[in-house]
Amino acid sequence: MASILRSPQALQLTLALIKPDAVAHPLILEAVHQQILSNKFLIVRMRELLWRKEDCQRFYREHEDSVVSASREIAAFFPDFSEQRWYEEEEPQLRCGPVCYSPEGGVHYVAGTGDLGPA
Repeated sequence: MASILRSPQALQLTLALIKPDAVAHPLILEAVHQQILSNKFLIVRMRELLWRKEDCQRFYREHEDSVVSASREIAAFFPDFSEQRWYEEEEPQLRCGPVCYSPEGGVHYVAGTGDLGPA
């Protein structure tokens, strides 16, 4: 299903982390996923990750609520993701639509490209 966003404002990147207790229950995980979609967030990357307790503690200790911190955190979870390339190439296409959601890939993509999102 395609939708046209046509937003005059640039999109912003947001990192969403779903904690293990939610992921452990498929119905809860699906409800969280649907909540993200129903609030009109576009999912541009998705990844499952298993961290040790020490990794989680270090991540939350270093976490600050800032753009710099968000960029660092996105890079930690998606090392192949280029934030600059996303803002230059993908963001304008996603913002202006039309956009489709791929349940199989778990991400949004630009309609008509046949691309089910980044690998």
